Amino acid sequence: MIAIDGSRGEGGGQVLRTALSLSLVTGKPFRIEKVRARRERPGLLRQHLTAVGAAAEICRAEVRGAEPGSSQLVFEPGKVEPGVYSFAVGTAGSTTLVLQTVLPALMTASGPSTVALEGGTHNPLAPPFDFLERAFLPLVARMGPGFTARLERPGFFPAGGGRCTVSVTPAPALGPLRLLERGAVRSRRARALVANLPRHIGERELRAVSRSLGWQPSELEAIEVPGSRGPGNAVVLEIVCEQVTEVFTGFGERGVPAEKVAEAAAGEARAYLESGAPVGPHLADQLLLPL
Repeated sequence: MIAIDGSRGEGGGQVLRTALSLSLVTGKPFRIEKVRARRERPGLLRQHLTAVGAAAEICRAEVRGAEPGSSQLVFEPGKVEPGVYSFAVGTAGSTTLVLQTVLPALMTASGPSTVALEGGTHNPLAPPFDFLERAFLPLVARMGPGFTARLERPGFFPAGGGRCTVSVTPAPALGPLRLLERGAVRSRRARALVANLPRHIGERELRAVSRSLGWQPSELEAIEVPGSRGPGNAVVLEIVCEQVTEVFTGFGERGVPAEKVAEAAAGEARAYLESGAPVGPHLADQLLLPL
């Protein structure tokens, strides 16, 4: 039984999700204590319990301590079973973080799987669906597995209510990923997503992106998103290079001017372009586990 101190490092939910992923892949049980000890509301919250439940379901694990607010958890995995799964966070909690918990195991399972998730698809402090679809999954696919990702309904914080589906065609084993340079920039695109809010918010964000990065009108698009349960806004900057696609996102917040939201995302994109690095800090972080 591997013992893990959940207060180490950032002391947040990623310690738990990484432990679940590695337990599924290796078949080794673990016990984690002080779960999310460094957070304002420590212990297991709804989205963390969804990740635990998802991991347990795909391998019929024995679990102890999976209760709201719990600071301890014991996870004893069984054999990973591919199949058709559906997981609902039930709040605006991130669907992509739940997906990434079970993805490493499904990428090398004995057969294909489809995972449907309901909850938040565009959340602050979590990879949005656009990043998953355009930046993360294409790189992991170079290691062998295949993916099809589809956004059926957006879910913005705090209302949630989004739905996405990801199909996984596994590989017998993961191959290496060689990515030493990004190559020349082939295209750039800025999209301002607006749901149940005035369109001019997105238009102001795009003007700010244009001023900050010098992108042309043909590279800017304001999109009024249908089907959202609540209001939401995000500005998504996509940079397509010869070897990699990077995505940077800013999320609208109450009381924060649209221009500041856009300028924050533009600042990340500019730092990436000026650095010469193949991937940005968020994508590098997400690639660590499959690597």
